[in-house]
Amino acid sequence: MADERVASAVRNWAPRFIANGIDYNDYLAATSRIEEWKDWCRVFSELGDKHYGLGEDAVREGRTLSAAQHYFQASMAYHFGKYMFVDYPDERLQASRRAQESYRLSAKLWPGVVEHVSIPGPSGLIIPGILRKPEHQSCPPIVVLIPGLDSVKEELHRYGDDFLSRGMAVLAIDGPGQGELEDAGVPMWPNYEAIVSAVVDYTESRGDLDRERIGVMGVSVGGYYAARAAACEPRIKATIESGGAYCLADDFDTVPLLTRQAFIARSGKGSAEEARDYLLQFTLEGLLSQLSHPMLVIHGEHDRLFPVEDSPQHIADEAGEKAELWVVKGGNHLVNNMPYLVRTRQADWMMQQLTSDSI
Repeated sequence: MADERVASAVRNWAPRFIANGIDYNDYLAATSRIEEWKDWCRVFSELGDKHYGLGEDAVREGRTLSAAQHYFQASMAYHFGKYMFVDYPDERLQASRRAQESYRLSAKLWPGVVEHVSIPGPSGLIIPGILRKPEHQSCPPIVVLIPGLDSVKEELHRYGDDFLSRGMAVLAIDGPGQGELEDAGVPMWPNYEAIVSAVVDYTESRGDLDRERIGVMGVSVGGYYAARAAACEPRIKATIESGGAYCLADDFDTVPLLTRQAFIARSGKGSAEEARDYLLQFTLEGLLSQLSHPMLVIHGEHDRLFPVEDSPQHIADEAGEKAELWVVKGGNHLVNNMPYLVRTRQADWMMQQLTSDSI
């Protein structure tokens, strides 16, 4: 395989793609057709087109649940086609919009309550969100789901399923540098707690969510955002920090090339040096001692982005008795290679925290 970026992607990305919605057989068929990085988004977009067409067929035939599943798979194919495709902005943007459109079509057909919401944020930002509520339950607890450097609110769908089945609502968002806000040209913010505080304001303004039982979960860079928000936002009652970093600049020079390129693009900087300097602001230093509620820190033993001996232990040590650290033996980044060991268990942990009589 001539292109090392393609080779690296094929070696490492299958667990995440499959855990979050790509069929294994589709993954094999798509990646077998790609030899050069410039073809990555096109091939996965063609896979998206296939599932989108199957969704349209199912709608015409009145098979609404099947249509919802096909549109969801289309959304994930478009998303994973563009999520690291920062060298080709026009193609990336087209696939991003197709991913969002497909998910919206899917959401209209899923059983249960799904809303696309627009949340007033700081500095005039409008924060896009997807709110899902469990059926037949009034005023449930709610978990805010925060994506990472290259994930988006739609990709967190399967994480949300685990919380929903335990009676919690979920609100997945796109913050600065993520999803719809990336498409709008908004770069990453180090003070993501301002975004989370606006989201908490929004949840408190609704009469159908329990304003006293709000949790937060973030994945990868979103884990950093979640930990930062947990330290700065006292209305949060429980936090899951999964696969995050203590300071994003610490690992900038050692992360894989595609991740480093994504950091440069999504920070809005023009060079590696400028991005690294900017990422020095993305740190938890001096914040975690303010934590007032339980935080679960989860990390895979073989995380290749943020090594287990650095970020998670540093986070847990500074958070002190409020933090519980799970290091998953054999786990990769976000433990996507063994999601069955973590995803249901973390949802159980969150349910226990948000339904405790001590809140």
